[in-house]
Amino acid sequence: PNFFFFFFFGSVFSSIKNQLRKAMVDVSKWPLFSLLSSEELAKIRQACVFGMSANEAIYITHSNEVFAFGSNCSSCLGTGDSQSTIVPKELDLLRGKKVVGLSYGCGPHVLLVTADGQLFAWGHNGYGQLGNGTTNQGMSPVLLSGNLLSKKVQEVACGSHHSMALTQDGEVFAWGYNNCGQIGSGSTANQPYPKKVGSFLLGKTTVGIACGQSSSMALLSNGEVYGWGYNGNGHLGIGNNANQLTPCRVTTLQGLCIQQIVSGWGHCLALTDEGLLYAWGSNTFGQLGTGNKNHQLSPVHVMIDKERVVEVAACHSTQTSAAKTQSGQVYMWGQCRGQSILVPYLTHFANTDDVFACFASPPVMWRFMSMEHDDFMTISEALRKEFDSPETADLKFSVDGKCIHVHKAVLKIRCAFDEDQQDVIEISQFSYPVYRSFLQFLYTDTVDLPPEDAIGLLDLATSYCENGLKRLCQQIIKRGITVENAFTLLSAAIRYDAQDLEEFCFRFCVNHLTLVTQTDAFWQVDGAMLKDFITRASHCGAFKN
Repeated sequence: PNFFFFFFFGSVFSSIKNQLRKAMVDVSKWPLFSLLSSEELAKIRQACVFGMSANEAIYITHSNEVFAFGSNCSSCLGTGDSQSTIVPKELDLLRGKKVVGLSYGCGPHVLLVTADGQLFAWGHNGYGQLGNGTTNQGMSPVLLSGNLLSKKVQEVACGSHHSMALTQDGEVFAWGYNNCGQIGSGSTANQPYPKKVGSFLLGKTTVGIACGQSSSMALLSNGEVYGWGYNGNGHLGIGNNANQLTPCRVTTLQGLCIQQIVSGWGHCLALTDEGLLYAWGSNTFGQLGTGNKNHQLSPVHVMIDKERVVEVAACHSTQTSAAKTQSGQVYMWGQCRGQSILVPYLTHFANTDDVFACFASPPVMWRFMSMEHDDFMTISEALRKEFDSPETADLKFSVDGKCIHVHKAVLKIRCAFDEDQQDVIEISQFSYPVYRSFLQFLYTDTVDLPPEDAIGLLDLATSYCENGLKRLCQQIIKRGITVENAFTLLSAAIRYDAQDLEEFCFRFCVNHLTLVTQTDAFWQVDGAMLKDFITRASHCGAFKN
């Protein structure tokens, strides 16, 4: 066994290292990062490419150092001067601060959020978009205070020349250019300081924000969407093209629970909790994906013939749209390197970030991109081909009369496996698909099961105290939840003490209460659970007229 261990893992070590390097340099799809050495690229944890020509970049290392390089238009690099640089310069003021969010405008100006809720701003400030009460250009990061002094910011969004911040208690603040009402203050006067957005958002909890060039969008905890500001081509999705000075609800989406919203230059994409995609606004380049170039004043359902969508992407600097489906397929449409793609086109990309690196104009990042991979694919890619391989395996699991071939060395490293002299181990308490998925997870860190089968794997993960696998099962279930299986999944979440999943399934059931109560699963649960659900739903106001 010891010889096998060193031989097996010695042979794959270089492969693992190469794959780790590849994972860390996905950012090199952006030409700016070709200036960095492989050693510098390996240190990157988060990054953002921005600017009117995608000529500026900011990145954060694993040691929480913040670096910037590029053209430095309007001192947007925050280096204390207006000089361009091809050599990354560290922003000393931000050293040691854990960055959790970053957004940029078209000046450009930059907003940066730290883990402790602090908000820093710098760059172009001709319209007060830095929120410091002046219109002086900000050459270095400055901590915003004023109305945000006692607040903890968790998310930021920038339009062309206006800014928004979402606090941890669900409040929205806006400031900067306000020619179309994008601040939501009820007027068109520019706003030099962060100002709380009121009107229909008062007393409600906002969980997401997005900015178009001169418009603003807010996603509420109950799945409702509100928009305000410029509406010339229907960017707000409210059925007309009149600008709105205060938040206005997108009523066409009533009855749908939106979980993600993004804004392009003049269009919006919204994703429901059932994986349905809606689009509205400007369509000059086909960025709505409707098959034509007609603007849409209200949301329309797109990608109807495709599988469940799990992520949508757009950016206020571009007219490009992208989406990722449940199986990992990535589609793009809109303005793609000078071409107008009118319907979602299936690419060979692994993620939506690559669409913007290779096809957006300019090729900016649509989000603050993280180089850390939540699924830790480095081990799995190196070992994937060896899973269930009779040629190299030294142990078999027999489940339901079928054999699964594995390696003792892998099991010893990946889980609490007690090596013994057995060559075959019988498993009776779990089904073959479930146990095979568990063993495959040990090799690949991935699971390929429908949500209903993932319940059985969640049971196994709970029994074996495999928390990583437990989280992955919960993710699969969340992405696969439907009206038909929602109550079954809720029951499983309660049974296996998966609290986050339980809350997610409960909210889904409440949001689709009428349809869920008509399913067989709803009436097949035991009376105690049914009573508990009705009580909780009642407390949430689910039965109010």
